Amino acid sequence: MEHHRTRPRQHGPRRGAPRAPLPPQARRRPATAERRPAGGRSRTAPVDAPRRLPNPRLTGLGCGLFCLAAMFLLGFLDDLLLGASLTVYGVLFLPVCALTALWVRGGDLPTAPVVVPIAFAAGLLTVSDGGGGFLGGLMGLVTALSTQAGWLYGGTLIAGVIVIARRIRLIRRRRRLRA
Repeated sequence: MEHHRTRPRQHGPRRGAPRAPLPPQARRRPATAERRPAGGRSRTAPVDAPRRLPNPRLTGLGCGLFCLAAMFLLGFLDDLLLGASLTVYGVLFLPVCALTALWVRGGDLPTAPVVVPIAFAAGLLTVSDGGGGFLGGLMGLVTALSTQAGWLYGGTLIAGVIVIARRIRLIRRRRRLRA
């Protein structure tokens, strides 16, 4: 009787195959360079490297939570400080879109343009001018979404362009590594 494989083949080295050696670890500074006097910097210590901007890599869920929390917080602050200005809310939405698209992991790139409009609508709940009750709030949200569609489309476009550029760069890097 013939047995068929139930799992797809795994790419990579087999269990018995020899592994490639690992790259050498970074060299540590000598013990004299690590010690600093109480008055300041030691003469033997190298100059500290400049600090870089944060470059987190968020999962798809983390990306959605970041964008949602940022827009909700910005909407709340806009309502508190500026009296619920929809234009200010829309302008603040654009950098959040860019950061969301820049900080998402390479494997979760398609989630950024999907999450951004959802976060816009969720944050708009704090800024929209709703009347009393549930239906009044819903009507205010629909009105704000229809009048602020330009900001929504612009932010989604920004996220989409950044995601496409990152995806092209990722594909080119993979092709270069294979060659």
